[in-house]
Amino acid sequence: MTRTRRLTVTLVLNLALVVAQVVFGVVARSTALMSDAGHNLTDVAALLLSLVAVRMALRPRSAARSYGNHRATILAALATAGMITAVTVVIVVLSIERLTHPQPVRAGMVIVVAAVALVVNAAAALFLRDRSIDLNMRSGMVHMAGDALSSAMVLGSGAVVAAFPAATWVDPVAALAVAALIVVQAGAIFKSSVAVLLESTPPDVDLGALTREMAGVGGVSEVHDLHVWSLSSEVRVLSAHLVLSGHPTLEQAQAIGDVVKHVIAQPFAISHSTLELECERCVDGEDDPCLMDGELPGRDPAHIHH
Repeated sequence: MTRTRRLTVTLVLNLALVVAQVVFGVVARSTALMSDAGHNLTDVAALLLSLVAVRMALRPRSAARSYGNHRATILAALATAGMITAVTVVIVVLSIERLTHPQPVRAGMVIVVAAVALVVNAAAALFLRDRSIDLNMRSGMVHMAGDALSSAMVLGSGAVVAAFPAATWVDPVAALAVAALIVVQAGAIFKSSVAVLLESTPPDVDLGALTREMAGVGGVSEVHDLHVWSLSSEVRVLSAHLVLSGHPTLEQAQAIGDVVKHVIAQPFAISHSTLELECERCVDGEDDPCLMDGELPGRDPAHIHH
C-alpha cells in the first residue's frame, strides 16, 4: 500500500478517535482523556501535513525547484514539532488547574475510551511502520506509538481512580505524564528536522570512510572539498573535487567520475553526486579556495549591495 493511502487511513481513524475522546472526556470530566484527545488532535494535523508533504514531494522537478520538493516532508515534520509543543503547554495548564481544583472522574468511561484509543493507536503505528528512513513517515509512526503509550497511561489512571475514587489527582498527573511524553517526541523530531535544514552531514555518514572509498578508485589521487547533506530523510546529495592522476583525457576523466559515483551510491545512500574533476589541486595559497566563503572574485565588497 502506498504511503499516501496509509497516511489517509490513519488520518481518518485518528479524527474519529479525537471526536470520541473529546465528547467522552467532557462527560467523564477527565483531564487525562482530554489531554490524550489533544495529543491525538496534533497527530491529525501532523498526518494531514505529512499527507500534503508526501504529495508535494512526488511532484516532478521544475525550473523553479530544480531539486524537486523533497524538503516539503522536512518542513511538515518541523511544523508538527511546533504544533505538538503548543498543545503540550495547553495540557500542562489544564492539568495544573485540575490539580488545584479537583473534580470527580467517571473512571469506567475513561477506561473504556482509553482502551479503544490504545488499540486504535497501536494499530495505526504498525500501519505506518515503514522500512525506509523517511523522517516524515517515521515521525508519523512515532506519534502513533506515543499515542498508544499515552492511552495506556490514561487507561492506568482510570483503573486507579476506579479502585480508589478519592484519588482524583491521578487523572491530571497522568495528563502531565502524557505532556512529558509529547515533549520528548517533539524534541527528537525538531532536532532531526533542523539538522536536515542546516544541511548537516547525515549522522550515519563517516566522511573519513567516504573519502577513503572515493580515493580508492583507480585514477583518483586526492579527494577534497567534500560535502554531503540531505534534501530530505531519503535523498542525500554529495559534491566533491577529485584530483586525477596522469592527466587523463576528458573521456577517461568522465569514466573515473562515473566509477566513483557508482562506488559510493549504495553504501552511503547517495542519490545525487556532483564531482569536479581536476588534474591539479585548486590551491592558490588560501586555506580552501574552493569554498566560496569570503569576497566574490573580481568584485569590490564596497559595491556589493544587500
